[in-house]
Amino acid sequence: MPTKKPRYTIIVDEDLLIQIDDFRFENRFPSRSAATLELIRLGIEQLKKEQELSGQDSEQE
Repeated sequence: MPTKKPRYTIIVDEDLLIQIDDFRFENRFPSRSAATLELIRLGIEQLKKEQELSGQDSEQE
């Protein structure tokens, strides 16, 4: 089934691919794409939390 969502391709080294696959199987994602999307989402969420914390640290100084 076609999708209207944007697509793009990434190239990873073998070690990173193994880590993505391990994450996929440990968390029962149906595909590499689904696992990769979750890892990206988690990474962005973590960055936002770190930025919020560093902003709070700056305000306290």
